[in-house]
Amino acid sequence: MKENKYDNELFFAKYSQMERSRKGLQGAGEWSALKKILPAFKGKKVLDLGCGYGWHCKYAADNGAEYVLGTDISHKMLEVARQNNSDKNIEYKCISMEDLILPADSFDIILSSLAFHYVKDFEPLVENIYKWLKINGEFVFSAEHPVFTSYGSQDWYYDSEGNILHFPVDNYYYEGKRDAVFLGEHVTKYHRTLTTYLNTLIQKGFELQHIIEPQPPEEMMNIAGMKDEMRRPMMLLVSSVKK
Repeated sequence: MKENKYDNELFFAKYSQMERSRKGLQGAGEWSALKKILPAFKGKKVLDLGCGYGWHCKYAADNGAEYVLGTDISHKMLEVARQNNSDKNIEYKCISMEDLILPADSFDIILSSLAFHYVKDFEPLVENIYKWLKINGEFVFSAEHPVFTSYGSQDWYYDSEGNILHFPVDNYYYEGKRDAVFLGEHVTKYHRTLTTYLNTLIQKGFELQHIIEPQPPEEMMNIAGMKDEMRRPMMLLVSSVKK
């Protein structure tokens, strides 16, 4: 069974207190970079895989999308999405992206935000995404950076006084399951190399457009811990087109 940590009461309560949960897109450190590579939504049909609270679904609808389908495995996430980010052009569906069955050539744009590191098998998912997109359709996603996921713990090394020494990177080429600690809870994630992310897209027929390792925006540098985010990449942003 696929892990669904976000329907755990304690974990969801902790997640709800995060900056991005409370402030939406403006509270997400990668948003300023991601926004620049998003396609025009006007008149388009959009699929958001792992939509969470539905922030990107609402952004697409507000910018003229004709239809937006947001999917997520978490009932709790979708409850918030339907309450806070509803729109006449948005439909939310509770299902894992791996189990999703959709007609071929049915979407102009497919998005995914910070969800692929929860997916065990990336290649068949990319095959489906390619199938679901129309010709010249765009696929844009963010994921945790392979440098960030490689070791597994996703935490810094500290000295005896609790000061940050460095970030561990190990077992980079050994892809697969990791026991990560997120919000103080153990969460199963999946590590894959940068080569795997990008070459899988190319091999399945996508043309790469943008590859970004986003840095924290200047206006967020006063947030506790944000300056340390300049010491290693945490996220990867990729945009591509179906040719």
